[in-house]
Amino acid sequence: MLIYLSIENYALIHKLEMQFQKGLSVITGETGAGKSILLGALSLILGNRADNTVLMDKTRKCIVEGIFNIKGYDLEQFFSKNELDYENQTILRREINRHGKSRGFINDIPVTLNILKDLGVRLVNIHSQVQTITLNNSNFQLAVIDNYAGNRDILEKFRKEYYDYQHYKNLLLNLTEKEKQSKADQDYFQFQLDELEKTKLKEGEQEEIEKELEILNNAEEIKTTLYDAAQTLMSSDQNIISRLSEINNKLSKLADIHHDIKDIHQRLKSSLIEIDDLANGIEKLEGSIHYDPGNIIELNNRLDTISHLQHKHRVSSILELLQIKKELQLKIQDITSLEDRIKDLDKILAQKHDALLKIASQISSYRIKALTGIEKEVLEMIKGLGMPEAVLKIEHEKLEDITIDGMDKVRFLFNANRGGELKEISRIISGGELSRLMLSIKSMISQKNLLPTIIFDEIDSGVSGDIAGKVGKILQKMSGSMQVIVITHLPQIAGKGKTHFLVYKEIKENKTVSNIKKLTIKDRIEEIAKMLSDENVTSSAVDTARELLNYKASG
Repeated sequence: MLIYLSIENYALIHKLEMQFQKGLSVITGETGAGKSILLGALSLILGNRADNTVLMDKTRKCIVEGIFNIKGYDLEQFFSKNELDYENQTILRREINRHGKSRGFINDIPVTLNILKDLGVRLVNIHSQVQTITLNNSNFQLAVIDNYAGNRDILEKFRKEYYDYQHYKNLLLNLTEKEKQSKADQDYFQFQLDELEKTKLKEGEQEEIEKELEILNNAEEIKTTLYDAAQTLMSSDQNIISRLSEINNKLSKLADIHHDIKDIHQRLKSSLIEIDDLANGIEKLEGSIHYDPGNIIELNNRLDTISHLQHKHRVSSILELLQIKKELQLKIQDITSLEDRIKDLDKILAQKHDALLKIASQISSYRIKALTGIEKEVLEMIKGLGMPEAVLKIEHEKLEDITIDGMDKVRFLFNANRGGELKEISRIISGGELSRLMLSIKSMISQKNLLPTIIFDEIDSGVSGDIAGKVGKILQKMSGSMQVIVITHLPQIAGKGKTHFLVYKEIKENKTVSNIKKLTIKDRIEEIAKMLSDENVTSSAVDTARELLNYKASG
């Protein structure tokens, strides 16, 4: 439950503090005094969005802090999941600086707005006039049924599976679109790959061809030079080998006479062997070289083909062309594998859809079972609020498609008068009837939810007199199992409060500010008497105020 609220620099509020108790607390005040501003400030620590327009003083930050007693509400797992320190008395704080930047804290640990909001909905339910209007909304009506049926855990499981299903569904959609585009590209990729494969490129081939062409283009000169060298070395009348052989023979005769001549003879003999081998090599090489115009044309054509592919793919080497070839093979392989991946996803989706259907069917059965109980409990309560002939019927329809809320659609049909035609709430209910119906529903589901705190902002709209007293009794009964805070303009409801706060305006430093104070018994009698009077407080109004408070004391 909420035990303390501090608001600083918010709208018309300079600074105020409030201590709350168990049971029913009422907040009263003149129209425009700032009652609803309190809720706006409280909603900040419950995770609602805000900007710097809420700042009273644009040079200072806004700070809202609330202390909640959360013992016994099974929130330890939430704190553990979000790596927060659990405390029986937990502090929620929100700060908004002059630039509109917001920071949230739980027990002084910075948290995201989503975490703050997730905890907030487990601590406080704020009911405003806007929410009363949402009673006409089919999603809200479905939420009422789920609250009554206790579907929170199974809905959580369903929605987790639903988001997972949608993830795979989107993945399949993207793959299908990719496959369509890929099919259009596949022929082009295959054409490019076929062209490269047909060419049968080899790494280093280009350099080898260029060297071979250089030899072929200079074949005549090379052949002539080699022929002349071979002739000079071994074939002419005065060839070098013959002359050196003669010299070597002469030296061999003198080798035994002079030691140095012997050395020269051996060296020359070795040189003759080398030169003879060299001459044979030259002769062989000269014989292997042939001028071949046809081969030159063929090699030039091959180079042209390679050059064309390099230009086409904007590269400068065969190695890069081979890399492109690998990439094309992978692209085509990826395209051909898309079909298999799509088939696999189809199977996964079918399984997940079946699982969703199973959970959705369970949720539907729980909802359908809850309808009669809801109709009965709400009607019992609303008949006690001045509509004895009222009829409520919840119409259920099974949807064909799965939605985030399952496969159910409901409509609340209502008529406040005997014999009247049942119609949708939005078409027939007045403001007062709508408020009473919403109060009945809130009272019913609050007992199921076991929320720590519920706050009503003018739930008494459109009701007065005896009905207002009955509304007060319902609120008082609700406060027996939870903390109830009511903003009201009706004295019959104000008299039921265990604690009474008054919101008022005052002028401080030439500025209008909103303030609040907790009323004593004497103050309460005076305030309720004012609420009962038009202008001047009469003695009868004071007597009635005392009666209302005495009724509360004896109730």
